[in-house]
Amino acid sequence: MMAEEVKLFRSWSSPFPLRVIWALELKGIPYEVILEDLSNKSSLLLHYNPIHKKVPVLVHNGKSIAESLVILEYVEETWKQTPSLLPEDPYERAMERFWAKFGDDKVLPSLWNVFIKQGKDQEEAMVPAQENLTYLEELLRGKNFFSGERIGFLDLAFGWLANMVSVFEEVMGATVLDNQKLPSLSAWMKNFMDAPIIKESWPPRDKLITKHQALRQAHIEKEAPK
Repeated sequence: MMAEEVKLFRSWSSPFPLRVIWALELKGIPYEVILEDLSNKSSLLLHYNPIHKKVPVLVHNGKSIAESLVILEYVEETWKQTPSLLPEDPYERAMERFWAKFGDDKVLPSLWNVFIKQGKDQEEAMVPAQENLTYLEELLRGKNFFSGERIGFLDLAFGWLANMVSVFEEVMGATVLDNQKLPSLSAWMKNFMDAPIIKESWPPRDKLITKHQALRQAHIEKEAPK
């Protein structure tokens, strides 16, 4: 049987390719990483993802798949070995897809909005962000992971939260996730971050802090009254 070719285009800091790395690692699939500089994208990345021109892109035996949640489903359907990322039950599968989309469409933008604001504007932005985090708290109640007793699709989809919330908090000097108000979510973050496959793949924290300090400063200066 011919060896499969699996390549993953990623950048050093984007949390989205990490979802794919975790899925491949969990399933024990050998892959090659191609590191992209997103300020100077390679012709290969533009060839494989001409529509979005972003990472991640998975290339499997010459065929490319873009968008991290789509890639996760592809990995699940292509490599049937355990562990399964999605539950067997169609309704439960649909719910995990729903919440994963909620994470990208609602949770992430609302937290980013808090991150780039100051003062009263930040306080106002905090309201929808907290509301979204409360939905996740309810979803997790009584479970170690979003997907149950072990890491699954939804945990990989929300994995960025475990790292980025604390980066945002450190850069802003403000608390977003109160451990007392959101105990299940706080416990999940620790459980997720401590899992060996997860722990090994985080970007260097000091570099992330420096990058996000610059991003925040740029947004604040852009919004400042002229």
